[in-house]
Amino acid sequence: MMDEFKNYNPNFREVVCRNIKKYRKEKNIRLMDLAEMLEVSPEYLKRIEAPNDTRKNCSLKLLYKISIIFDKKIDDFFIDDTKKN
Repeated sequence: MMDEFKNYNPNFREVVCRNIKKYRKEKNIRLMDLAEMLEVSPEYLKRIEAPNDTRKNCSLKLLYKISIIFDKKIDDFFIDDTKKN
């Protein structure tokens, strides 16, 4: 693998899903309320937040909207807190 990809995490989707849920809880926003803000169904958002549910992926556009609501940088969603020592 090239050096440029040495920090590539093949499980980045799971990391993003976990972080969406984590930041939503930190902001004390209910899933239903966030879904309404994003104009998506709560079921759709629930699937996005579920790291093992591969039926739904979060689009970049939706992640951008979520980052604005949570006042986070897009990069923050890719930080894997489980890897910290």
